[in-house]
Amino acid sequence: MSPRHPPHFHVAIAGSGFGGLGMAIRLKQEGIEDFVVFERAQEVGGVWRDNSYPGCACDVQSHLYSFSFAPNPHWSHAYSPRAEIHAYLRDCADKFGLRPHLRLGHTLLDARWDDDLQHWHIETSEGIFTAEVFISAVGALSEPAIPKLPGLETFTGKVMHSARWDHDYALDGRKVAVIGTGASAIQFVPRIQPKVDKLFLLQRTPPWILPRRDRTISERMQWVYWRVPGAQRLIRWLIYTLRELLAFGFMHPWLLELIQRLALRHLERSVPDPALRARLTPNYTIGCKRILISNDYLASLNHENVELVTEQIREVRERAVVMSDGTEREVDALIFGTGFLVQDQPIAHRIRGRHGLTLAEAWAGTMKAHLGTTVSGFPNLFMILGPNTGLGHSSVLLMMESQMEHVLGALRYLEGRGLAAVEPTPEALAEFVRQVDTRMSGTVWNQGGCSSWYLDATGRNSTLWPGFISTFKRRVERFEPSEYVAISRHVQPAAVTHERHRRRAHG
Repeated sequence: MSPRHPPHFHVAIAGSGFGGLGMAIRLKQEGIEDFVVFERAQEVGGVWRDNSYPGCACDVQSHLYSFSFAPNPHWSHAYSPRAEIHAYLRDCADKFGLRPHLRLGHTLLDARWDDDLQHWHIETSEGIFTAEVFISAVGALSEPAIPKLPGLETFTGKVMHSARWDHDYALDGRKVAVIGTGASAIQFVPRIQPKVDKLFLLQRTPPWILPRRDRTISERMQWVYWRVPGAQRLIRWLIYTLRELLAFGFMHPWLLELIQRLALRHLERSVPDPALRARLTPNYTIGCKRILISNDYLASLNHENVELVTEQIREVRERAVVMSDGTEREVDALIFGTGFLVQDQPIAHRIRGRHGLTLAEAWAGTMKAHLGTTVSGFPNLFMILGPNTGLGHSSVLLMMESQMEHVLGALRYLEGRGLAAVEPTPEALAEFVRQVDTRMSGTVWNQGGCSSWYLDATGRNSTLWPGFISTFKRRVERFEPSEYVAISRHVQPAAVTHERHRRRAHG
């Protein structure tokens, strides 16, 4: 690779999870072949590649947690296990011919907008590239969050995060401390509980948990979905509609009382001991934090080898954790189920716009993007699943697909008018954020009496979309030029095309 003339692409995508692969598929379907997908790992899959902990599965039904343009009639369960989702993503990469566009083992180190050359200068661990359009599809759940516990560096036992599970480390007969009781912990705790000698479950805040209504999808039904695609589309629509109704409750918390009663009943049936049950009962409105689903997590806490610990950690020693009350518990391993760096994503420190500012500096503590997709001062930068596009009630893939259509609209606009780039006007971005914050004010996430990873350091909910998917879809799918600044080319399009071909020849 020549450092003087790095390979040039029309579109560069960072990340090969659902967002990156979905965007790549839609580009090919639009007839755009001049793109590349950078992936730091040696295989596609995103969170479904990285999270291989025991019991890992999706908490949205399989028929909805898949691309609308790539249905899979062969899901084995109503809620897909992790291995099947990862296999689905690999199959999509193969089926849609994405392999030649993948650059595996390419960690993104830096991405800078070059105002003179009007393109993105992208530095990876394997070399330098340039592209006219840069799409970040790394998602919010890619970098594990490990709390800074005093003395953690002195611990001589095993330390791992659920998203970096070490399958070579045998937990059998060990004393294990699990830190965190979120979505991953409630899946792996029931799997490791029968193996370990002692399991200390360190809980800061108990989650609301509903039963997991999973079922096996018979081979006969899989055959029906394969032979009659309309049947699968109908099931997908029914799941989507029912989940959209849940959005009413998040926007009007008093409507969640019935669901909260169901969660309390599930807790009562699963945990006979009233003292233990009291410590597992949340003191905030259901939905304020992520609602979890599990049939076996609560029941697994009844076993004698499990101790629920609710005191805060004071320090970590060579082979023990010490709690705020001075109690010391000897452990062989620490497993963190503490989520991800959602509000301070490392990639935000690696992307620089027109004025040399990184995304993190431009955001100044609270993530903001027009339609959750574009940012003022960052020409031709698009984000899949950016700020305020997360969901508490349904499949985020539906949000991603709306954003993908927005990106395609922007590319058509650029091509049709021979423009170099677009970026949202500051006014459009500010107005969108204002509307989001206004809608957010009365939701359960802001009024439910909890603190969660949905909120950033300023106290603002910069993570979730406060409403229906259908509302987001109508607002985002169509590219509206009046909301964007059009940046003209410095040179004639023909000259740009000539330069592009010259660089490829040297590359």
